[in-house]
Amino acid sequence: MKYFKFTLSLVLTIGIFFALNTKFGSIPPIGKFLNPYTGVWQNETDEAITGEIVIPELQDKVTIHYDEQLIPHVFAQNEMDLYRAQGYLTAKHRLWQMEFQTFAAGGRISEIIGEAALDYDRQERRRGMVYGAEQTINKMAEDEHTTALAQAYADGVNSYINQLDPKDYPVEYKLLDYAPEEWTTKKTALLLMYMTKMLAGGDDDLENTNALRLFGKERYDLLFPDFFDVTDPIIPKETDWSFIDVPQTPTPKNEILLDSISETIEKPNPDNGSNNWAVSGERSYSGHPILANDPHLGINLPSIWFVMQLSTPTHNAFGATLPGALAVISGFNQNIAWGETNATRDVIDWYKIEFNEDRTKYKFDNEWNDVKHRVEEIKIKGQPTYRDSVLYTHHGPVVYDKNFKSNEELAGYAMKWTGHIPGNGQKTFLDLNKGKNYDDYVKALQHWVAPAQNFVFASTEGDIAIWIQGLFPNKWEGQGKFVMDGSKSENDWQSFIPQPFNAHTKNPARGFVSSANQHPVDESYPYYVFNDGYETYRNRVINDFFNSKDKFSIQDFKDLHNNNYNLKAAEIVPYMLEQMDTSTLTSEEKAIYDEISDWQFNNDIDEVGPSIFRLWYEKLYDMVWDEFDVEDTALEKPFTYQTIYLLKHKGDDAFMDIVDTPKVETAKDLFLLAFKQASKGLLEIKKEKGDYTWMKYKATYAGHLLQKLPAFSIYDIPVGGDRNIVNANSENHGASWRMIVEMTSPPTAFGIYPGGQSGNPGSKYYDNFIDDWAAGEYHSLNFLQSEEATEDIVGTQILTPSK
Repeated sequence: MKYFKFTLSLVLTIGIFFALNTKFGSIPPIGKFLNPYTGVWQNETDEAITGEIVIPELQDKVTIHYDEQLIPHVFAQNEMDLYRAQGYLTAKHRLWQMEFQTFAAGGRISEIIGEAALDYDRQERRRGMVYGAEQTINKMAEDEHTTALAQAYADGVNSYINQLDPKDYPVEYKLLDYAPEEWTTKKTALLLMYMTKMLAGGDDDLENTNALRLFGKERYDLLFPDFFDVTDPIIPKETDWSFIDVPQTPTPKNEILLDSISETIEKPNPDNGSNNWAVSGERSYSGHPILANDPHLGINLPSIWFVMQLSTPTHNAFGATLPGALAVISGFNQNIAWGETNATRDVIDWYKIEFNEDRTKYKFDNEWNDVKHRVEEIKIKGQPTYRDSVLYTHHGPVVYDKNFKSNEELAGYAMKWTGHIPGNGQKTFLDLNKGKNYDDYVKALQHWVAPAQNFVFASTEGDIAIWIQGLFPNKWEGQGKFVMDGSKSENDWQSFIPQPFNAHTKNPARGFVSSANQHPVDESYPYYVFNDGYETYRNRVINDFFNSKDKFSIQDFKDLHNNNYNLKAAEIVPYMLEQMDTSTLTSEEKAIYDEISDWQFNNDIDEVGPSIFRLWYEKLYDMVWDEFDVEDTALEKPFTYQTIYLLKHKGDDAFMDIVDTPKVETAKDLFLLAFKQASKGLLEIKKEKGDYTWMKYKATYAGHLLQKLPAFSIYDIPVGGDRNIVNANSENHGASWRMIVEMTSPPTAFGIYPGGQSGNPGSKYYDNFIDDWAAGEYHSLNFLQSEEATEDIVGTQILTPSK
């Protein structure tokens, strides 16, 4: 018996040891993960912010002062050392995040989590993300200086990685049981492609084609007009375009392909956007221009942005950086400030491709051109490598074919995207960081190809400006709305709008510039720019604010960033309340009716009106557009503004019914039915949560990049606003960075974002900004003018070259 017990004990011990150190499916080796010497417990402490570290490649010493917000103020003696230090420090605080995002961009998630990510990886490879990054690298190689700085950044990242023991890996590596790999300039290019996709990867050509086929041109034009009647464009309507002497491409005589497309690839979040604005010295309380920026992206942890000061003897920049890319992206230096919003221009078009029998050639102008094959090897954790052969034409990658989301044997759909055109956007930011005036700003923008951005500008010289920058096809009228015949050269992009003719304004008479993802221009602009889902509400609130008085202060800018006024609700709720038949409402429904009747259209956290409106409008919107719920057909429903316009002005239109419900025929009928359904949902929420105040209903959270990993996420953040509102915070999307810069000499600046400087969930700096951000508060940005430490510096670290 004793031998049996000994044997059983030995077997159990071996079994437990094996189980604790073996990965089962998506579960990490628990023993390895919990090991007190190498596992997760090693990630409880904050990163060191004092001492001396040897970096072999440095030319001279680099001084880093950390302030109480864990913002590194970097002082280097030359640019090479500066960006090497930036790479090192970004890796030190955000290594897992910056690498994970490049894996996502490059379609490599299957390497980390296994076969569950294969469809996503195939989608990103077929989108041409890696191909686009390669084009960026080729273009960057034409500029030796940019290439050298990008390599210095990569060397800095690798210096940090090479100093790590496995016990010091960020916790996510331990959780997923893998290790960081060498950083390369290609990874930086992938990171830039990741942002290009987020900000310029949306299009509805395929969905529009389905809508045109189903509803006809007259109905399509009613639902999706090129311009809305309330357009308040980024560039003032009175702008004189007479200096433009290159005409728009003439429209060819061709027919629209009325194809049927059942499914499309995943699109970026349609709320990806931003606000920015600047007022002139004449409109400023102090006589100095003031600039603001707040990019609207995912509210994630680790945060999208990492704030730094980057200084050499010849320039001194401060602001938000993107982990993985060089320089300050949204920020300022001693002379200028800059910020970006998404221009949402239509820079993706789709072409139907006709192949020969073995798909080695495609038809073009009655000839057969060679198809290029690109084999994408997708490694899968625990599985054999998957090989996907992607066909390329001169248009771009054939995303949809018989092997991916299509069943057509000898046809496919190719993507033409400016994201695949070689550009050196990295140089734009390197040059902006060193810019001294308006001319330097314009020169820096000339390198920018994609994504299309509204670059706002202000300077200590007193100038303000905004340029809508990118490489834009000079399209014929209507080009790019629908799928085009890829076999005809007349459908190709014939040329590009010359960069000087991109829409822009400098020191406009009204004394301010602003953008909020609205239409860039009015119909007088001589090039084709159609309504690609442009924003219609935030921009009007912002412009109305700047038209409301003569002078503006820093506090005015803060208040505008945090403005919760719901213009969308203000323009439809009174009409719905007036039109709706209330005679059949129950007592509980009548109470809800009274609550929203008393609402003043502010989406503050303790209001119930926003919750009622959100659910009521969602129900109403789905009812109006139930004709778009067509099986096996990719469709996008009409934009919010046009929906509300039709509800108010065409309430008896045929769309104002419910299919198979004869008694619901008008908008008035829909108002009541949607209200009753919303009331039912609200009462259920009240029963579950106690009430349906906006804070509880919206339940804003900052989700960890690993599918909102609960232990590393923050929930129920008390912040107001919503999509369509200047304070654009919805469930986990919104103001990812708020910045205000007054162009004193040197500039005075304030900033905040929803997260913290550290990527380590065990650090006190992981999420320490969130409460102040939610409350609409800002931190002063300590813009050091010399290497001398100030009183709020809490640690100094010296990077030194090897002796």
